[in-house]
Amino acid sequence: MQNKESLNQVYCNSIVQYSRFKTVEVKIGNVLLGADHPIRLQSMTTVDTMDTEGSVTQSIRMIDAGCELVRITAPSIKEAKNLANIRKVLDAKGYTTPLVADIHFTPNAAEEAAKHIEKVRVNPGNYADKKKFEEINYTPEAYKKELERIKSKFAPLVQLCKENGRAMRIGTNHGSLSDRIMSWYGDTPKGMVESAMEFIRICRELDYHQLVVSMKSSNPQVMVQAYRLLVHTMMQEGMNYPLHLGVTEAGDGEDGRIKSAVGIGTLLEDGLGDTIRVSLTEEPEFEIPVARVLAQRYEERGKQQSLIREANDVEIPSIFSPFEYQKRESAELNTFIGGHQVPRVILDISRQNLKDPFVLADAGYVYSAVLDKYNMGDQSIDFAYMGNQLPSFSFPGNLKQLYDYSTWLSLTETYNCHPLFTLQEYADAEGRDPSLNLVQLKRTDLYTDAFANIPFDDTLVFVLETDEVHGMADQRAFFFKLTEMGVNTPVILKRSYHFEDAHQEIIDLKTQLYAATDLGALLLDGFGDGVWIDAPQISLKFNVSTAFGILQATRSRISKTEYISCPSCGRTLFDLQETTQMIRSKTDHLKGIKIGIMGCIVNGPGEMADADYGYVGAGPDKITLYRGKEVVKKNVPSADALNELIEIIRTDGVWIEKE
Repeated sequence: MQNKESLNQVYCNSIVQYSRFKTVEVKIGNVLLGADHPIRLQSMTTVDTMDTEGSVTQSIRMIDAGCELVRITAPSIKEAKNLANIRKVLDAKGYTTPLVADIHFTPNAAEEAAKHIEKVRVNPGNYADKKKFEEINYTPEAYKKELERIKSKFAPLVQLCKENGRAMRIGTNHGSLSDRIMSWYGDTPKGMVESAMEFIRICRELDYHQLVVSMKSSNPQVMVQAYRLLVHTMMQEGMNYPLHLGVTEAGDGEDGRIKSAVGIGTLLEDGLGDTIRVSLTEEPEFEIPVARVLAQRYEERGKQQSLIREANDVEIPSIFSPFEYQKRESAELNTFIGGHQVPRVILDISRQNLKDPFVLADAGYVYSAVLDKYNMGDQSIDFAYMGNQLPSFSFPGNLKQLYDYSTWLSLTETYNCHPLFTLQEYADAEGRDPSLNLVQLKRTDLYTDAFANIPFDDTLVFVLETDEVHGMADQRAFFFKLTEMGVNTPVILKRSYHFEDAHQEIIDLKTQLYAATDLGALLLDGFGDGVWIDAPQISLKFNVSTAFGILQATRSRISKTEYISCPSCGRTLFDLQETTQMIRSKTDHLKGIKIGIMGCIVNGPGEMADADYGYVGAGPDKITLYRGKEVVKKNVPSADALNELIEIIRTDGVWIEKE
């Protein structure tokens, strides 16, 4: 149930029960999207669009991997025309998967593409506007004239799509908002939404409805807020067009997978999303298994009962807004957890060999036998859960140990050792830790006598668990209830995972993506003072890197360099995978810095909008280097570009030598 104050914040069907948001059906060739159809998987080719054979070969690899929509860049009219040849060859080989033309800047290319293939994607930020990073002061009358100008440029494409039965995606990118939108709405989710809505309203005026909409950003927090606001805005105007979900320029490897899951998964949890693209700086067919794991979870979710008990008692606090970030105010205990402290990471090591100090290496504490000391890294855990196991070696002084309450009572030395209680144990306990007491509980425990009888003081931390199918919503409802009760106790988010899959690779992937979704969704909304991934099937090292990766992706705790790296396409001017790894090898020790690595000048300056530094392809063997949005050096030879980038960072005083 939602209170009156929150009715103007509605963006999905329900916060307490999984319910997919119903959108209109859109026909893309032989694929139906939206409505009750499955969540469709898509990716994008990376070879030159003029290379017909290469485009076909790569498209087939993508389709064989499960890709249901193949996007191909068409930066100019010549590439748009060649889409006809690619379509013809694919058809001849028996591959009828719809093709999508990716358009930037060039209306004539979009109009040409609409003659040949099933869908056209346009970016409202640069379809009818030029970006010069200028601030323009508009009167309402002047702005209205701008909208009329846009309609004159956009309407011909709409009519072509309507006549030829083509679908269209109106795809806003956070980093490529037009100067006009930036001047009128600012660099905000509101600006992203209005950028798309201007084009959508033109389509509706022309009675064209084969639309899909996206709100992409390299920052999952901005991306989630924009999609929510988009749905809210469409609902207010009587629209329900399908949503294409994606975190743009997510990067490669673990970082790209976690960042994508945080953004895409958060929205899928609330029933939003009809097609997804996981943007990785890897071969495009590698994106599909990741997308499939994300999508399949919700195919199963829809078949399962996921109504949260006491659903009618759940109200959205009036202070909560799904459209902007606001961290929950929690008490700060011992200047360590809660309040303004970064979220803490808990790792279960109770199943390990606790006779060997080297076991802590995977937890971020590397032991030197010669010096008899530990070296701590940027991704070092904060709590080690010991269960009822006692170690036979000394722990690092800044690593706290958690013991089951009964075992903690038996300790002779309790410095840095803290008890973990059940709720009933804590309510009945005569002896408690004077420093920190952690209590495991579920949302339903809030309604029990045991909870009503516990002492609330400046030592208490909750460890929040869930056994609900829709666990994220269950834990979110816990925070809503705490707010209603006026309780500001710090809360550690705990999720447990176990899978029956035979292959370790699949278990690792599912654990990582599910945890990124479940924990990331709450962190994006400002909930949680720590994370605990209970996953005995994965290695300690993988568990730790996943936990810190989730905190990094949600901008909750920065522990490493962040790379905003595009997934490559036919416009790319250098080997993105190789270049990304080269840059990473020299800069991955620069904690807290964001580096954008973009394949071409078309998307580069915009898509890496919140990067501190940028490395952008400017032409064959030429790189342009950025500080924020400012060009620092143009047309630097590729062989010299990385050293020049390092020199810029050094000049700014933020470079440190690698140990």
